[in-house]
Amino acid sequence: MESLGREAASDAALEAERQFVLTLGGYALEVPGATLVTHEKLPVPRFNFVQATGVGPERQTAFFERALDHYFQRALRPTFRVAPPVPDHLDAGLRRFGFRPREGSLALLLADAPLGAGPAEGVAVRPARTPEIELLASFWSNERERPELRSALDLAWNHPNPTERLVPLLAEVGGAPVASALVYRYRTTAGIHAVATRREARGQGAASALVHYAIEHGTAGPGVRYSMFTDSPRLETRLGALGFHVVRRFVEYELPPEAVLALPTPGPPGAPRWRPPRA
Repeated sequence: MESLGREAASDAALEAERQFVLTLGGYALEVPGATLVTHEKLPVPRFNFVQATGVGPERQTAFFERALDHYFQRALRPTFRVAPPVPDHLDAGLRRFGFRPREGSLALLLADAPLGAGPAEGVAVRPARTPEIELLASFWSNERERPELRSALDLAWNHPNPTERLVPLLAEVGGAPVASALVYRYRTTAGIHAVATRREARGQGAASALVHYAIEHGTAGPGVRYSMFTDSPRLETRLGALGFHVVRRFVEYELPPEAVLALPTPGPPGAPRWRPPRA
């Protein structure tokens, strides 16, 4: 893939990920230098993150105030995604507010090469059926969050917008569901999201079988490029064997559990930095 083509494809994958959050009930707010992706009722990092696109040193104070105030007012702990190399002023600013970079990196992968080996023997994959929505929600949520997720899944699955399509998948071993995933298509890019395996069934190849099935059977429809995100080097290697390759990496900054969701005091009041023009 040529550099310009790869950049356009990765931009489309990032947009499809944002649309996935939006279709499940979230929203995105654009500010200078970043997009704030938010889901107030599903307070997990993959649904609440700041995608930094470029913040200058002289504008970082306003950027951090707007971004952090947006999430902290909602008692949400966002992550910040920054493409490496991370500018010194952003790293220093994030650390000043208590954020720390995670080990490793978040990788965006696209599937362009031919698929590798087929699914593991004994694992059967199929599209989920509408009456199984409660089962699907149980893979990704606890009892408190399940009603919200179930409602969002039902709306996106059975009442999609014209440019999107959601296809839940189930993997079974011996007729029992052991893993699930969501294939979400936005325009010509489909992300494979929320691949989850029951603890007792891990290591049997169910997750790889889901990914292989999604692409091999054209789950999202014709003319689609598939994408995935991972922060696991081990999973990145497995996806490489299935034909995926890394197109972008991000350093993710997160708050430690003990961090307090509050901005530091601004200090004594000073003169205004900007005045409206006089008539």
